[in-house]
Parts: sequence; C-alpha cells; structure tokens
Amino acid sequence: MYSLHYEKAQSLEQAAASLSLSEASRVLSGGMTLIPALKHRLIQVDKLIDISGLPGMGDIRNEDTHLWIGAGATHQHVSRHPAVRQCSAGLADLAGMIGDPQVRARGTLGGSVANNDPAADYPAAVLGLNATLVTQKREITAEAFFLGMFSTALAADEIIQGLRFHKPLKSAYAKFRHAATGYAMAGVFVAQLSKDHWRVAVTGATHGVCRWHEAEAAAGTAPSDLRFVNDNVLDDIHAPSAYRSHLVSILYAQAISRLA
Repeated sequence: MYSLHYEKAQSLEQAAASLSLSEASRVLSGGMTLIPALKHRLIQVDKLIDISGLPGMGDIRNEDTHLWIGAGATHQHVSRHPAVRQCSAGLADLAGMIGDPQVRARGTLGGSVANNDPAADYPAAVLGLNATLVTQKREITAEAFFLGMFSTALAADEIIQGLRFHKPLKSAYAKFRHAATGYAMAGVFVAQLSKDHWRVAVTGATHGVCRWHEAEAAAGTAPSDLRFVNDNVLDDIHAPSAYRSHLVSILYAQAISRLA
C-alpha cells in the first residue's frame, strides 16, 4: 500500500467536504473492495475518509410503499433483517449469497453499489426493484445510476446515504458463483412490482448490470425458446460468451421457479 492519510468522519457533511478537496480521496465504509485494491496497488489515494459508524447510515426500515436501507448496512444485516425478508425475499436471499461470512459481516450495500463491479450482486436488485439512490445532494433512479463497468452517475464529492427500494409483490434471485471469489458468473433478479409490471435484471454476464426486456415480457413465465441475447456478453478466461448467455437463461428459469 502507498502512504495515505486516514480521517474518521464525524458527519456526512464533513465527509463530503473532505472528499471534495482532492480527487484522490476515497470514502471507506466496509472496505471489502477498496482495501484489497489498495494492498495490490491497483489504485492510489491520498486520503481515506471513514464513514463507518455514522448515525443512521445502517438503518433499515419498512416505509409505506418502499423499503429504506442505509448505505452503511452490511450484507449480513440486510440478509437477516425481518423487514427485508418481509418486503423482498429475493433481496434478502441475494445479500446472503454475497462472498463469504467475513465479507458479509463487513461489506456494505452502499460500497458495493458505488463500486459497480460488473459481477456484483446488489446492482441486479437495485435495477430489478427500480430503486432510488439517495445522496447528500440528490436522488438518482437506478436506470440513471449505472453507466457501465465500474462507472456510475455519482459525482466526485457525492456519497450515497441509502437506497429506497420498491416493495414487490414477489421477487427472487438466482446466481452461479465463481468458485474462488463468490462473485456472480451470472445472476438474475426477477421482481413483480405490480400485476402487470415485471422487471428482470442480469448481473455478471455483461459489461454491467442490465435489464432483460424479453424476459420481462414473459411476465413470470419461462418459455423454452427464451434466450438471452446481448451485444456486451463477457468472453474471458472464466467463461466464453455463449456459456454465460446460456447460464442467464438457466438462472432466469430457476428464479421464476423460486417465485412460487
């Protein structure tokens, strides 16, 4: 690791102010992606601004038509919280599939979403549940937030406070894990937001999370001729593109079966 300055933020406003002073500053919460990247010298920062433990950042609450989850909520907290399980079983299941117990105990929702790894699990739920991301400056829709591989709509001095998820009638997530990392070789999140409104989001298979509109039109069914077709399917040392495309179709059928 390179030398850097560590700052423990006392408020979100202080953290945002410190973040705006340098383009080489980074926010630290769970650190499950950031710390390994620093150790391997994949990135260099001059200041880490620690926002873990700020009041309210890990709150989870059931609101009238939405589920609020603070950006500081750990994967373990999300997976075990009764309000999450009540509002969206698919989201609770997804959080319980992330990484390993150590990662789930430290990693946070906000950190994962802000990093936007193409193989991360949470972006599929954020897009599938049509969530709104709330920062200290504004609210951003899921459709506008994810811009591509490791790219989001967040400004340099913007910090996610929490996410407001639509409460679906039902939801489910199916995933094929990479054996070594636990990341999604492919993952499919299916949500029925209302009687005629279905959303299907795919992660791990392409350069970034995306919706699968043909599956949405299937309205909770899994036709035998439904195939995942996308120009940005990954083709790498882990799996060829044809394999990943087939995986998506298999996982979609599994998610549909879990809805019952």
